[in-house]
Amino acid sequence: MPKFAANLTMLWNEIDFLDRFAKAADAGFTGVEYLFPYAYPKEELAERLQKHGLTQALHNLPAGDWAKGERGIAVLPDRVGEFQDSVGKGIEYAKALGTQTLNILAGLTPKDVPAETVHETLVSNLKFAAAELKKAGIPLVVEAINTRDIPGFHLHNTKQTLALLDEVGADDIFFQYDIYHMQIMEGDLVPTIRANINRIKHIQLADNPGRGEPGTGEINYPFVFKAIDDTGYNGWIGCEYKPKTTTDEGISWFGPYKG
Repeated sequence: MPKFAANLTMLWNEIDFLDRFAKAADAGFTGVEYLFPYAYPKEELAERLQKHGLTQALHNLPAGDWAKGERGIAVLPDRVGEFQDSVGKGIEYAKALGTQTLNILAGLTPKDVPAETVHETLVSNLKFAAAELKKAGIPLVVEAINTRDIPGFHLHNTKQTLALLDEVGADDIFFQYDIYHMQIMEGDLVPTIRANINRIKHIQLADNPGRGEPGTGEINYPFVFKAIDDTGYNGWIGCEYKPKTTTDEGISWFGPYKG
């Protein structure tokens, strides 16, 4: 049976962020994820996790100025020092929260930088991050995102991302496979998951179109979940969807999968 983590950035948006931990536990989730923990003291987040018996499945490394539209800085040659500092901050929080996996958002491809320079910067930054996270004992994942929701995002399909990881050459850097993003970019979900499951360390979900909860779109999620289970995958599946109404009204899909 897959393990599901509630994405607290997306779910229960009608209440304060810190109150969402209790809602996730009450709904039957045993894990949580969210984009960034850095706006809150790590001690306060750790207390919420412990109080509600939740595992911190994943969060992202700092990704630049999100409010101004930045979606990661790993591709930016003029931000290497900032990226390296962000790795340290991500590890600091991950250790305090017991985070099982850290994700890097590559960022938007800069238009005024030669493609070769962008690529070299990304490879170098990933090598640095992988080495630092290995020292900390925390697996690193890299995500591909569809170019409809985030135009210009540098990594946008499975083949491209896996080729990048091959070039980085670290033994503890993996692919974060987002079912929603990859349904938009390439489809063929189950064969792709089966073929690459040994390189996938974290999975995320939402239905398509609309990025709603499972059962609101075209993806046959019971079939996909069974296929993932059949591979022996024992990682987390993060529920990174936008509820069609409220989270509680749309949570019935999760009933058969409660731990």
